[in-house]
Amino acid sequence: MILLVDDRPENIIPLKKILELHHFSVDTAESGEEALRKVLKTDYAVIILDVQMPGMDGFEVANAIAGFSKTKDTSIIFLSAVNTDKKFITKGYTSGGVDYLTKPVDPDILVLKVKTLRKLYRQQQELRATQDSLRKEVEVRKQAQEALTEQMQVLQSILSSLPQMAFTIEASGKIEYVNEHWFQYAASSSTFPETHPDDDMYDDWAQAFAAEEELNREVRLKSLNTGDFRHHLLRIIPIRQQGVLSRWIGTFTDIHPQKQAAELLEQQVALRTSELTLKNAELEQTNHELQQFTWVVSHDLKEPLRKIQLLNDTIKEKYLKENPDAVSYLDRSIRSSARMSTLINDLLAYSQLSVPEAFQPTNLNTLLDELILDFDDALQRKGAVVNVGPLPFIDAIPTRMRQIFQNLISNALKFSKESVPPVITIQAERIDTKAIDGNPCPTGPFCRIIVQDNGIGFDEKFLSRIFVIFQRLHTKAHYEGTGIGLAIAKKNIDKHHGLISAQSRIGEGARFILVLPVSQTSLVSAT
Repeated sequence: MILLVDDRPENIIPLKKILELHHFSVDTAESGEEALRKVLKTDYAVIILDVQMPGMDGFEVANAIAGFSKTKDTSIIFLSAVNTDKKFITKGYTSGGVDYLTKPVDPDILVLKVKTLRKLYRQQQELRATQDSLRKEVEVRKQAQEALTEQMQVLQSILSSLPQMAFTIEASGKIEYVNEHWFQYAASSSTFPETHPDDDMYDDWAQAFAAEEELNREVRLKSLNTGDFRHHLLRIIPIRQQGVLSRWIGTFTDIHPQKQAAELLEQQVALRTSELTLKNAELEQTNHELQQFTWVVSHDLKEPLRKIQLLNDTIKEKYLKENPDAVSYLDRSIRSSARMSTLINDLLAYSQLSVPEAFQPTNLNTLLDELILDFDDALQRKGAVVNVGPLPFIDAIPTRMRQIFQNLISNALKFSKESVPPVITIQAERIDTKAIDGNPCPTGPFCRIIVQDNGIGFDEKFLSRIFVIFQRLHTKAHYEGTGIGLAIAKKNIDKHHGLISAQSRIGEGARFILVLPVSQTSLVSAT
């Protein structure tokens, strides 16, 4: 914006036209007082000021404008047709003018001067804006530096209070700060501690430094006091400001006691493992010998027992038919021999449970159908009914599963109520977990099989006893048996990686619950 100041409109109009033809924005004032009022409100690049005006002359206006801070970059050109002496020209320059032109003015010269002064004004404005921006940036950086210095002081005070070695490293790799613990392992604050020859951490540190990544590793440092190498955990993390790496912060934490304890524990574990392996081998050998012994003894007992039973039957039929008392005593002997034979057979079966056998896909419905045929006579004598629901195919050992169901059905028939036909129900469902109370799931990895009867039942406080070998809840006088059947069932269930439990009340029957994996392969892979 250009301001023309002249008390005569006939002088202002032609100058305004000339300047507007050269694309200048022009404002006018017809007195010094009006010019001052406009200067206070508007920024002007150049003021063209007539010297001789009524009221305030040009020199007085120029002096007044020079006192305004906002016009420090504004250029003043004096115009005069009368005051052309050297003293007036000198006064114009001393009043703050940058040029003094006499009328008539050459329009081209005036336009060139105005263009030059306007350009100078704009450059001064840009320079001033740049200076202000730089001043603000310097102030921001100064504040940031002060904040950083304060943060570093806080950081260093924190690092100095740590119980482990702590240090900071500049982005260039030079050590910046170390706390007092550093000097237990390093001779100076500018050198790193000596590491064990087998723990060259500096290659790892160089890679982390190049990638600007965190580094964590164990390292052994040489103590300056004892000369021993102690285990430490090194951790170095990069610190960034506005995405640019500024420094590294690191610590060496003494883990020597923990390392020694861990090594001692590993040695003890290895020793204990070796001892357990040896004991296990001895136990397996003893178990094998015990199985052989049981089988041999049982086999050797069965032969004379068969002869005793045969001879008792022969004597009874041929020689004692006429003597009721002798027959009674001999029947007791025959029954005792039968119980002994059953016990020997059960012992043989129990001793064979530890023999490894392969799992195979097994149709439990087919297995039960065949088993129930073997109970046909007993079922008819008791008037018993066995209801079998749909059972799944599972990976199993068929002979072992047969033993389980055989013992459960046999117990249901044996412990039935007098004058009440036994009803045995066998049903199954898939469940989601290996638990007695697992939730039903059509595709679950386990199946729950329930064998339920309407017999005499038992008190659940004896639940922990019924699966223990030779444990009986009833006397032989009331119910025959060896006390091995449920122990065989439990051991077979364990062999199938399953669970067995029971629920019962006296006089309300019993529910035996079996939980078995559907697939032994998936179970092994999952474990």
